[in-house]
Amino acid sequence: MRRRTGRFRTAAAAALLALGATVLAPPPIAAAAAARQATDAARTAEDDYCRGQCNDILPPGATGNATLVQILANKLFGTHPAHSTDQIAPYNALNGGYPSLTDDTLTDFFNDASFGVPKDQVGSVSAPRSDVTITRDKKTGVPHIKGTTRYGTEFGAGYAAGQDRLWLMDLFRHIGRGELTSFAGGALANQGLEQQFWPQAPYTEADLQAQVDAIRTHNGARGEQAMADAQAYVDGINAYRQQSKDGRYFPGEYVLTGHIDALTNAGEIQPFKLTDLIALASVVGGLFGNGGGGEVPSALALLSAQQKYGVAKGTRVWESFRERNDPEAAKTLHNGQSFPYAVKPAKAQGMALPDRGSVTPEPLVFDRKGAAASKSATPPQDPVKAPEKYRKLEGLFKDGVLPKGSFDPTQHRGMSNALLVSGKHTASGHPVAVFGPQTGYFAPQLLMLQEIQGPGISARGASFAGVGMYVQLGRGQDYAWSATSAGQDITDTYAVDLCNADGSRPTEESTSYRYHGACLPMEKLERSNSWKPTIADPTAAGSYRMQVFRTKYGTVTHRATIGGKPVAYTALRSTYRHEADSIIGFQMLNDPSYVHDARSFQKAAQHIGYAFNWFYADSRDIAYYNSGLNPVRNPAVDPSLPIKADPAYEWKGYDPATNTTDYTPPAQHPQSIDQDYYISWNNKQAKDYDSAGFGNGSVHRANLLDDRVRALTKEGGVTRASLTRAMADAAVTDLRGEDVLPELLRVIDSKPVTDPRLRAAVQQLDAWCKDGARRRETSPGSHTYAHSDAVRLMDAWWPVMIEGVFKPGLGSDLYAALGANLAVDESPSAAHGPTGAHAGSAFQYGWWSYADKDLRAVLGDRVQGPLAERYCGTGTLAACRDTLLATLQQVAGKTAAQVYPGDDNCKAGDQWCADAIVHRAVGGLTHDKMSWQNRPTYQQVVEFPAHR
Repeated sequence: MRRRTGRFRTAAAAALLALGATVLAPPPIAAAAAARQATDAARTAEDDYCRGQCNDILPPGATGNATLVQILANKLFGTHPAHSTDQIAPYNALNGGYPSLTDDTLTDFFNDASFGVPKDQVGSVSAPRSDVTITRDKKTGVPHIKGTTRYGTEFGAGYAAGQDRLWLMDLFRHIGRGELTSFAGGALANQGLEQQFWPQAPYTEADLQAQVDAIRTHNGARGEQAMADAQAYVDGINAYRQQSKDGRYFPGEYVLTGHIDALTNAGEIQPFKLTDLIALASVVGGLFGNGGGGEVPSALALLSAQQKYGVAKGTRVWESFRERNDPEAAKTLHNGQSFPYAVKPAKAQGMALPDRGSVTPEPLVFDRKGAAASKSATPPQDPVKAPEKYRKLEGLFKDGVLPKGSFDPTQHRGMSNALLVSGKHTASGHPVAVFGPQTGYFAPQLLMLQEIQGPGISARGASFAGVGMYVQLGRGQDYAWSATSAGQDITDTYAVDLCNADGSRPTEESTSYRYHGACLPMEKLERSNSWKPTIADPTAAGSYRMQVFRTKYGTVTHRATIGGKPVAYTALRSTYRHEADSIIGFQMLNDPSYVHDARSFQKAAQHIGYAFNWFYADSRDIAYYNSGLNPVRNPAVDPSLPIKADPAYEWKGYDPATNTTDYTPPAQHPQSIDQDYYISWNNKQAKDYDSAGFGNGSVHRANLLDDRVRALTKEGGVTRASLTRAMADAAVTDLRGEDVLPELLRVIDSKPVTDPRLRAAVQQLDAWCKDGARRRETSPGSHTYAHSDAVRLMDAWWPVMIEGVFKPGLGSDLYAALGANLAVDESPSAAHGPTGAHAGSAFQYGWWSYADKDLRAVLGDRVQGPLAERYCGTGTLAACRDTLLATLQQVAGKTAAQVYPGDDNCKAGDQWCADAIVHRAVGGLTHDKMSWQNRPTYQQVVEFPAHR
């Protein structure tokens, strides 16, 4: 076996060298550009009011393109292109280095985020046009774009995006269009991506163009400028696209997927166009900026509760698990501010609950042929082979360009965190902020870092690749901003009555529906995808078709009956057909003449339609604003449940032709300036402001931040280092261990534990709890946790304990129905959690609040907003203790290999690896794992000492 591998490596290396002769380097740096850069850097530094106190980091590295030679070298020898992985080490090191962190050592873990590049740090300078330079620093390779004209500035931003993320942008425009498998091959990961995202925004080309036209015509001068900027950005991408193709230094994935012949250079990289940016924006918005939906599974849980307990009591039970306005929930606005939205009506009208057992999901995939006919991850026994000249390279890409599970489509849930402290409580008297988006870990990263300086633009930070004509999260001359996913309810589910155009009796399969008394045909939207064998995916050819029906109330998601009559459930999202409207808000955030203080920042954020929490810091103030196109509803409607499709229950002012409606005014959005501190980790924004879905109760991962920042603020003298330490400590803490385990132990310790084995397990858990319940290595690089046995016990015990406590009282049906709305567990190693394994993000979704409230009730503690019933031991302390010990007994003997069974990335029993962060490959390169830490992917640490 070893000899065979050696022969393969030798052959592949020879092929690599042969191909290397056809892959040239990018064009040389222009001398004039280098001279101009020195002048630009000095001018830029004058406009930087951070004075060296702004830092940031984004792993794995700035470089996101790799030629075919570089990809093959990565597969064969483990090498990486320059700056493609250099941010992994400092990012990873904070896990072990944060306890001793000082302001002076922040640069060991974060990079200088000052404007410009000092002369002695210039790595390269290029000038794709005479009116723009792109300077990259030696340390990170981040592009600093400086333009003398607006067009040239945006052209440079697009050109730099092409340099760093050409393949990724191409991938994502095809995901947004539902055409990934036709573009990149039929691997299961590719099928999953297009099936996940296209149904959220199943646009025709006319739909995409209409959005481009609307931005240009409906937003005055800013709209025209935005589309001019976008066109210049696209022109820059296309310039690099063509130059890299002609010079043969284009991303190697184009060869691996059969688009370009590496030897002859025959083939094409399709030009980018403005509508591609809309498709890209729909994917980004679907990942991070949506809110609401899920009303059908919520209704099914309500029906199960009513079936179990009766209508009145069942509704109370369901409401207690829904926790829609829980008084104990961690809130970003914690001073009692109330911003009522999507509240529960006193007496709901227009509810459209399905008949029990009648709901079926709307099918998406049809006509599977060839390789698409099998849903197995195992390739056919006799796959059609790639061309003979590439045969020796097949084994390097047996799972496709996107390896199996590389991009988990379930990672669309809201993430990100923020910590800000007012200057009243800091050592310097200036605000301090540590914040960033938690967007997952990919190779290359979905975000890219850049600095853009030009007429009307002055910003540095992160942008999603392909829509980076402006910095979306970062800093301006004397302010910084960031966001977290908000998740407020901007999506409703309507039940439309089905009909047939010929007047015959409708069925659940009917494709016409009632709208304002008329029987209208549904619009059928389709995508047909087919693929052939490539180097990256040498399995058999295949094809299938995706189909979505669209109505004036949104797209069809389910079919059912109500009172025996057939209906279709549809999802209506306020940002549908408005995927890129937020470009106006981002343009304002990048404009130094517009944003100059906290209030102007809030006004800019009002122009962002997606559901985000926005945070701001300058030398004087911190501020918060919740953005989103919040539709105005009939106050009698309950948005947590499906609504009857009737004019009386439509959004106020709703126009289906443009998908516009009346929106709540800015004053009704949660907002604040100079609260003592702000924290956000996708938690509840404010009292009476309902976030869509379950899970905002007494224990939320935001408590990990809130407890620490509140203590820091009370003590005073907060610094950048101390606030970063608070974030990093929360990032390695097990939420269950910190906020629920103490109550579990109180119940168990109500009597001595006599069984020696159980007593030892309880002692291990108790010691871990008292030591902070962290999941940290004994020393950096040890890959062994302190209290590893206790961590293993908690991972094994939690799901078994939750089932043992709640399932007997709820019954199997209701327990499962509630679990469909809120996962029981999302530990770092829980591959079944909403974000999947190795994702970094953890503890956002789980039954910790339910367990906390139930255990405190059993213990006799005060509980605000309790569950409607008691479940652990039916509410008696002795019986609850028996349940906890019985479930702990079930798992106490489980080995590490049983708790951590292993996967494609880890061997069975490797606890550290089971938690570890894996950079999910969305291209040909793969990277090393990082230690688990639950923190933003792109992160800023800022403190402005001065202001304009």
